[in-house]
Amino acid sequence: MTPGSISIVLPAYNEAESLAAIVERTLAVMPELGSEFEVILVDDGSVDGTRDVAFELMRAHPEVRVAAHPSNRGYGAALRTGFGLSRFDLVFYTDADNQFDPGDLKHFLPLMGDYDAIVGFRVYRYDTVLRSMLSWIYNRLVNLLFRVRLRDVDCSFKLFRREVIEQISIECDDFFVDTELVAKARKWNFRILEKGVRHYPRMAGETTVRPSDIPATLRQVALMWRRIYFPGRRHLERMAERRRAERPADLEITREALAADRPPGS
Repeated sequence: MTPGSISIVLPAYNEAESLAAIVERTLAVMPELGSEFEVILVDDGSVDGTRDVAFELMRAHPEVRVAAHPSNRGYGAALRTGFGLSRFDLVFYTDADNQFDPGDLKHFLPLMGDYDAIVGFRVYRYDTVLRSMLSWIYNRLVNLLFRVRLRDVDCSFKLFRREVIEQISIECDDFFVDTELVAKARKWNFRILEKGVRHYPRMAGETTVRPSDIPATLRQVALMWRRIYFPGRRHLERMAERRRAERPADLEITREALAADRPPGS
C-alpha cells in the first residue's frame, strides 16, 4: 500500500439526486492532496435509482468501486461493508447527501502523523432546531458515559488509520455507528483529535433520523456501554461468528459483472 493512501467510503440510501455531486467533488479534490485513493460507494438497498447512479459513476471513473445491499440494512451495516472492502492506509467516511465538503480533508491529512483518528465537528449546522437540540443533549450524554470529550460525536466526517478500523468491530447497524466508532477508539486508547468542518444545507433527499428514534437510541447507548465495558462471553462468541459469516467481497459489484450486464441483486 502507498503511504498515506486513502479509502473513501460513502454509504448511500436513496441519494440518487446527491450521489453524483459528492462523488464528482471528491474525485476533483483528491488528486490535489497527492494521495492514492479509492472511492467505495455502498448502496444500502435504495429504491430511488441510487444503485444505477453508482453503476454509472463506476463505469466513468476507475477509482470508484460499488457494493450493494439487496435490502436496506442501515447506516452502520453500510459502513461495515465499506470498511471491509477498503484497501488503503487511511479510511475516511462521510455521508452521500452532499452536506460536507470533501476538500476539508486537506486539513486532516497533515495531522495524521500524530493521531490515530480525526473526527469532524460541524462549525455551523444546517439542521432543524429540534434536531440540533437533540444532538446537543445526545452529545452530552455520550461524553458522560464514554468519556470521549467531543462536541459532535455523530458528525459523519471521520478519518482513521487502518489499524483502528481493523481493531474496532462495528456491531450496530444504524446511525449509532458514529458514536460506536469513537467510543471504542477511546476505549482502546487511540489518539483522537476533533477538528471543525463546514456543513451545508441538504439540497436533495431527506434525512432518515426522526425524533421517534429517541427511545431506541437511548436503549442502544445503554446496550453499547455495557458491551464495551462489560462484554459477556455469549456476546463475544456471537460477534466472532458474525464476522466469520459476513463477506463484504460478496457484495461488491465488479466491472466485469457490469460489463456482462449481470450485477448481483439486479
